[in-house]
Amino acid sequence: MIKSLLLDLDDTLLGNSVQNFMNGYFSLLSDYARPHFDEATFLPSLIQATQVMVQNTDPALTNDQVFWRAFEGMTGGKRDELEPFFTHFYEDDFLRLQAQTEMRPAAAQLVNMAMERGLSVVVATNPLFPQRAIEHRLEWAGLPVSQYDFALVTTYENMHAAKPQPAYYREILATVGVRPEQALMVGDDWKNDIAPAAAAGLHTYWIAAEDVAPPDPSILHGQGTLDALAERVANGWLEQLGASAAL
Repeated sequence: MIKSLLLDLDDTLLGNSVQNFMNGYFSLLSDYARPHFDEATFLPSLIQATQVMVQNTDPALTNDQVFWRAFEGMTGGKRDELEPFFTHFYEDDFLRLQAQTEMRPAAAQLVNMAMERGLSVVVATNPLFPQRAIEHRLEWAGLPVSQYDFALVTTYENMHAAKPQPAYYREILATVGVRPEQALMVGDDWKNDIAPAAAAGLHTYWIAAEDVAPPDPSILHGQGTLDALAERVANGWLEQLGASAAL
């Protein structure tokens, strides 16, 4: 049976075009950093350090440790001196990005139904941001951590891999204590959400219009909108999906 529901955040639980969001994010962060950092090197160093974090699969290093090791090496700064700068940004300017997002009522409906059925619910967002940045986006989605007892919210502080590494999904399963066939990953990004989750052995549901041809139908267990998924769950789809993984 399905015991755990993994849910992507951006453009899944939260209406949020990742490309537009990241453009806005980099613009705000660049403006915020301009009085304190060399404008020519700050953003390129940030992006390059993030790429190092994405490529990491060392189970001994959390994503934030990988990021800061790389960022310190590129900028010559020290984490204990620079981190307060980022912390203030995420509690101030970052909040302006909410205007680019849209709450999806089906998100809370789906999470509530899953929790009522006793499933562990994981917010499986790419763990490239600090905890507070992700918690803010969950608030924008109508899913504040103060009201929802998620089994796990993946952040750069608590994960040792990122999307699209299958190791990211394996770490989630180990953390919540379920086998791959007992979990369903829901997301809109084929490369980051569906393909690596399937490679790790999970069931998958692709947030995409039903008339869009999937790159590989053989690894997909469902496709459609978040509203359609909520309706499926209400009608017992998870129980049917997990029947073959009952024990």
